[in-house]
Amino acid sequence: MSKNAIVFPGQASQNVGMGENLYENSNQAKDIYDRAESYFDEFSITEVSFKGPLQKLTQTKVTQPAIFTNSYALFNEIEEDCNIQGMAGHSLGEYTALVASGAISFEQGLEIVKIRAREMQKAAEQTSGSMAAIIGLKLEDIKAGLKDIGNFGICEIANHNSNKQIVISGETPAVQKAMRKLKDAGARRAIELSVGGAFHSPLMEGARDILEETLNEADISQPDHPIYCNYTGTPTKDPEELRNNLKKQLTSPVLWVDTINNMIKDNFDNYIEVGPGKVLQGLIRRISRDVDIDGISKYKDLENFKCK
Repeated sequence: MSKNAIVFPGQASQNVGMGENLYENSNQAKDIYDRAESYFDEFSITEVSFKGPLQKLTQTKVTQPAIFTNSYALFNEIEEDCNIQGMAGHSLGEYTALVASGAISFEQGLEIVKIRAREMQKAAEQTSGSMAAIIGLKLEDIKAGLKDIGNFGICEIANHNSNKQIVISGETPAVQKAMRKLKDAGARRAIELSVGGAFHSPLMEGARDILEETLNEADISQPDHPIYCNYTGTPTKDPEELRNNLKKQLTSPVLWVDTINNMIKDNFDNYIEVGPGKVLQGLIRRISRDVDIDGISKYKDLENFKCK
């Protein structure tokens, strides 16, 4: 029996203007944005999302809550029309999944994301880190290529996004050395990413204590649907397992290939990406051509949208 899954994007999916038409045309979306507005003193989440500038929107402390709010507002527009049986989110998107599945409230999720984003930006500013996408090289070959990179600093796998797109993360000299080495080993491309830090690597350790304390205090309930977690790639509805996986996710790889393959094994063959951009749609297509994938990223997408 086929099943429907919602997937939520993470950081780097943002774009100036996201959510503006939704805010103007949906009272419930306007309410969500207005509720989010009160959580931030340093910036206006509506102003920076709708008008930019892009430089400000791409700051980690701004980007994460902006994407989170946009994704949740879009989800509210389709929730009643979809027979949802499972969820997943890429990095930040896992927090959106918790809220969308009823495990935590929107306000509590926003507060956690606010703290996570702030502490990740602090950790990034205190270290010299970067990330790079390695295209066209298998996971085993990348692991082998990173074995002696430790001589140049920390560099580890951060995202296993598809069989041909793997992201590495760590100290900039080590990442740059790894890019050259992996190109020599046969990678088609090695692209340094325009991101705010070395996410999903040990360089995020500085954010761990405060995030763990925040997650320990969070009131997490059993979600309505199983959530497939980044840290394990497997589903759970257990609140403590969700809490612990979110703690570990911060400095561990996002196992997106394992996540989608496990969902496919569990008969999920219809996927809807809810949030800005189409990144996850592309990744899921690369993982399997045998599933259906659609997306909702702006208000006009809702006009002809029908859940299977």
